[in-house]
Amino acid sequence: MTGKLYLCATPIGNLEDITLRVLNTLKTVDLIAAEDTRHSIKLLNHFGIKTPMTSYHEYNKVEKARYLVEQMEKGLSVALITDAGTPGISDPGEELVRQCHQAGIPLTSLPGPSACITALTVSGLPTRRFCFEAFLPYDKKERTAVLDEMTGETRTIILYEAPHHLRKTLKELEAVLGGSRRLTICRELTKQYEEERLTTLEEASAYYEGTEPRGEYVLVIEGKSRAEIEKEQIRSWEAIPVEEHLKQYLAQGMAKKEAIRQVARDRGLSRRDVYQYLVEKEKSAPGSDEEAGTDM
Repeated sequence: MTGKLYLCATPIGNLEDITLRVLNTLKTVDLIAAEDTRHSIKLLNHFGIKTPMTSYHEYNKVEKARYLVEQMEKGLSVALITDAGTPGISDPGEELVRQCHQAGIPLTSLPGPSACITALTVSGLPTRRFCFEAFLPYDKKERTAVLDEMTGETRTIILYEAPHHLRKTLKELEAVLGGSRRLTICRELTKQYEEERLTTLEEASAYYEGTEPRGEYVLVIEGKSRAEIEKEQIRSWEAIPVEEHLKQYLAQGMAKKEAIRQVARDRGLSRRDVYQYLVEKEKSAPGSDEEAGTDM
């Protein structure tokens, strides 16, 4: 009989956040795969759990996942835990889940603490649509690409950051997204010195210039507003003359009346304003003695 994988969410700070279902599962499975056994033994000892542990982390995730799958194929049940939070979210559990699917091993996730969701719910920023970026890449080229993608993101953005990288990351985000962009900095969630600070990138960057970052951080960043996107689009069209703008649509085979309407939409103007501009432009053109024939 094939065993099963249990993805067990563990506390991100406060040990009381563990669920009864996770506790029962950790007590009854055959083996617990832990990101750091030295860290997780404290959790198990606190709740009197004696189940054997094995290490499963970023540097052995492929080979160790094969071993764990083999054990489950023999009928053993395995619980996967991380140092904190939900396995598979920005950690090597993703690889084990992938291999279980390939091998046809049944699995289930036991919901519980997650730093990104906890931070989002207390951020005071829009929660209906959001994206999770975890830690920004360390590779310079990849990091630049991700930051560039974020400039057009309209959803609320969630990032993780370590204290020793926080200042640099805030400076980069300010340069790319603008100092007025709102964010909530969450620190030490569920712990004794938990803190949530709703601010702006400019203010946050200035604050941490004079304050030493301490603890683990989650940054919840406001997405770009639709109004801001529309303004940028209008500004891009304003870089070319109205008549050139019109010619682009006419060249696509659009009727003049519809082209004028589209130009007006692009530039945030009324159709009459665009029409009047074109009439005046044609009147003032050298050698033009007749009223423009622009058809509305």
